[in-house]
Amino acid sequence: MTRTSKIITDIDLPKLKLFKKGKVRSVYDLGDELLLVASDRISAFDFILPNGIPEKGAVLTSVSKFWFDFLGDDFDHHLISTDVADFPEECQEYADILRGRTMLVKKTDLVPVECVVRGYIIGSGWKDYQATGTICGIKLPKGLELADKLEEPIFTPAFKAEMGEHDENISKAEMVEIVGQELADELERISLDLYMRGRDYAETKGIILADTKFEFGKVGDKIILIDEVLTPDSSRYWPADSYEPGTSPPSYDKQIIRDYLEVTWDKEPPIPTLPEGVIKKASNRYKELRDILLAG
Repeated sequence: MTRTSKIITDIDLPKLKLFKKGKVRSVYDLGDELLLVASDRISAFDFILPNGIPEKGAVLTSVSKFWFDFLGDDFDHHLISTDVADFPEECQEYADILRGRTMLVKKTDLVPVECVVRGYIIGSGWKDYQATGTICGIKLPKGLELADKLEEPIFTPAFKAEMGEHDENISKAEMVEIVGQELADELERISLDLYMRGRDYAETKGIILADTKFEFGKVGDKIILIDEVLTPDSSRYWPADSYEPGTSPPSYDKQIIRDYLEVTWDKEPPIPTLPEGVIKKASNRYKELRDILLAG
């Protein structure tokens, strides 16, 4: 296990059954439940960087827990507990590793489509709009500027790629081919509702929720919100007081790292080590968002 100070970049729990390992999380199979362990790994441009970001895993876990609790009265979700004391006995010898960065969750049948909602035009959506005037087949008004707020949030699904590959933006019609009309319509409705609830709460904290992605599973016929939810890794948050259409607003996420790499790296191996100053700034941005969202 790579562990430096508060940084854990490799999760190794040899007595537990590894279900899968993603760019940030390692997932362990506990039978009817899963253990989602968030490392401090950071990825950019589809590469996992050698450095970890202090407290990143803990931030993602605490922000997800906040949103699951916030949304839980109206939406079924997979979270059971983030308290190590509630985890099965076989997890207890790893308590020091798991504490603060782990969710015990229900096992579901994964819906193989990411449900992206955009309230503002930025990122890959902006590139699509510049090229075609559309995002995922949705025609948008002419003359929009970078980071403009859309009249209404739009649902722009993506096909979930295998690790190491790009997720692929798809149209609603293509989503229907994958999951069927009824489920596609229901996921669109739920995703837009979840986004708007998150957006409205964030506004009370002086933050813009520009876009986000949700993942869903099914238990029988019931749709369950899974994975992480409205974290700075799955969402784009901007401080409202510095927002200005026509410019790329500063984000509460790893944008600092992307910006550094854009001008220092050709995006080919070997993968560079980040300077301490960049790591510290990124860590502070993650923690700042957590503190704002979770403040009473």
